Order: sequence, then C-alpha cells, then structure tokens
Amino acid sequence: MAKKVSILCVGLFVSLIARGQTDTSAFDKLYSEFTRIESIYRNHYINKEYDKTVISLEEVLSLINKVNLTDEDKATYERFIDMMKSDTYYNLSCSYSLMNKKKQAVDAFENAVKFGYKNYRHALSDKDLDNIRKDKKFTKLLQSIKEFDNLIVLQKSNGYKKKENDSLPLFSYEAENSWNLRNVRAFFNLDSVAGNGDELSKIINILNFIHNSIRHDGGNFALCEFDAIDIYNYHKSTGKGVNCRHLAIALNEMYLSMGIKSRYVTCMPKDPNDNDCHVINSVYSQQLNKWIWIDPSFNAYVKDEKGNFLGIAEVRDRLINNQPLVLNEDANHNNETKQTKEEYLENYMAKNLYWFLCIDESKFNPESRYRETYGKYIALVPEGFVLNLPENIINARYITNDPDYFWQLPK
Repeated sequence: MAKKVSILCVGLFVSLIARGQTDTSAFDKLYSEFTRIESIYRNHYINKEYDKTVISLEEVLSLINKVNLTDEDKATYERFIDMMKSDTYYNLSCSYSLMNKKKQAVDAFENAVKFGYKNYRHALSDKDLDNIRKDKKFTKLLQSIKEFDNLIVLQKSNGYKKKENDSLPLFSYEAENSWNLRNVRAFFNLDSVAGNGDELSKIINILNFIHNSIRHDGGNFALCEFDAIDIYNYHKSTGKGVNCRHLAIALNEMYLSMGIKSRYVTCMPKDPNDNDCHVINSVYSQQLNKWIWIDPSFNAYVKDEKGNFLGIAEVRDRLINNQPLVLNEDANHNNETKQTKEEYLENYMAKNLYWFLCIDESKFNPESRYRETYGKYIALVPEGFVLNLPENIINARYITNDPDYFWQLPK
C-alpha cells in the first residue's frame, strides 16, 4: 500500500497550497478534482475493487496531463504536480500488481520513479507489489532508489554543534489561568477527560480524546481560526478532517490549559523538493522531567526497550544509532489503519526528522488563516545543512545547530 489512506501529503506547512488556495484557478480546479477522485479511489481500494481503482487513477493522470497552466504557473507548481504523478503511478503499479498484470505494474512503477518516487523502504515491504518482486526490471528500478531510503538519509546526516545562543528567542508557555486557556479547559471538559491518575495518564488520556474527536485529513487546510475550539467546531460542523498542524495546535492548547507545558513541532525532511512534512507535539512531563513524543494524527507515543517514554530528540538519536524503539500498540490513523514501528518510525518519521521548526511562543491561537501573526520560528538543523524555503512561508526565521538550546526544558 502506498499513500492510500490519502494520496495527498500530510504536512502541508511548506506545500504550494499551504494557504488553502493558489494563485491560479486552473491549479485550484485540478486540486479540487484530485481530492474528489482520491476519495472514490480510496473506497474502491478498501473494497478490493482494483479494476475500479485503475479507472480512478487513470482519470487522475488524465486530469494532470490536461491541466492548462501558464509558463509561470508551471514553474511554480511543477514539483507538486510531479509528486501527484509519482504517487498516482505508484498506486497504479500496486493496483495492477494486485490484479496480477505484471507488465503494466512494472511500467507504472517505472513512471513513478521517473516522476520522483523515492520511498525505497515502503516499496520494499509493500505487499501490494509482491506479484512483481522477482521481475528483473522492477528489481533494478527498486535498487535505483535505494540511496534515497529515509533511514539511510537520516543516518548520514551531520551532527549538531553546541554554541552561544544569546541572540536567539526565549521559549515561553502561556499560563493555564489565561482567559483563552480557561475556556479551552472548560469547553472540552478536560478535567474529566484527563481523569484522576498521574500526569502521564492524563497526557495519554487527552491524546486519545483529541484523536477520537477530530479526524485527520492531511489534504485539508481548514477554513477556520487555528485554535482548539474553532478547529473542533469546524470538524463537527463540516465533517471534514484537519491536517496534522491543526491537530497539533489544538492538542497543544489542551495541554497548556491543564498546566502541562507543550510545543507543536514541525518535523521536516532533507529534500527541499519534498512537499510533505509532519507536525507533532513535544510535551513536557514534570513527572519524568523530560520531553515526550506525542502525535495526535496517529495517536502515537514512543518508548525504549525498557518502557521509558522518549522525546523527539531521543527517537531521532535512536533511529540514527539503530537502537530499539517501541511504538504504542494502539497507534493508528483515524482508528482505521494500525501503525507499525517499521512504517511509522523507520520510514515515514525517519524522513521527517532531518530538521525541526518550532515557534517561540507556545500559546492559544499562535497562527491564523485570516490575520498576520508575529511568532518567531526557530529551526534546528544539522551542521552544514542549508535551508531552502520560500521567504513568504516563515517570518523571522532563526537557525541553530544547538539541540540543547532547541530542546531546553521549560523554566
């Protein structure tokens, strides 16, 4: 299975459609049709109607090939369109393989690689492709993308470097007794949700609550203000899910309202042409005196082999050093697809743990679709890595190679 839960990217923070609409009606129309057909395709795939998935995917490719963009628009949206093509051809390869149409499956996989498919580890283990595993052309194509394996790329990254950071912003956390956070706490009845157990049980209970209350949809940039109450009401009134960023912002406010310090952290890939990232929470446990990894999109947290909760930095280090990681058994996507350590951590998150981005002020409604905000975004990057992001995506960007500064505990 490829990105069959959603053909679309999960992160969207640095995607070309990050503001929810583009500057060209032609691309907007393509994107709208793309999402419509994706839903149809997904239902056919779930029902194992592979002849119909082929029809849906071929329709997507036809739409992409017919889109009429200006030369300027082509330059702007070329990377995103290539990503759409590569994922569609990959899923087409899977469909043909499942129908035992081997030549068509291999040809489709070749086109996926041609348009930039690089997810070696996923293709290596995807059971949908088992019918073409022994095909020589497929084997050669698979070997050609091995260098792009997400875990290998992460393991080859440069280290960090401790340095003076006096000129960098201080991290701050809104107090639980602020008017807005008191409203969040009351609106969601979080005292009842959290329960009467210890702090860690409350953290997990609130994670489970938001995961079960707001659906994730990586392709939807919600038409609402970006705070927990508005995001929740948007989902309930429209039935639409929200992307990982909005889920993490909502969960962040829930934790802050309970006096639990937290940040939402954008986890980024090395490849500047990769439009997919993922946003999760780094939650400070006073009980453990450390940050812990919490992901509302996948109801996920991570432990070591001894059962100790791990933070984002620790998970990254353990992936690099091939040390054991244990994903919680009930990690899943929308209570439909179980997550595994191999796919979620060693593949998907390995790709998105190359560098990180975090806002300096952890507070209610830190970003907005409708108004200017003035948060300072701080990037933690490996030494020697050069960021290549559009200036209009991130304001007041600060860059550091010092993990001690970036992951400093709340004061």
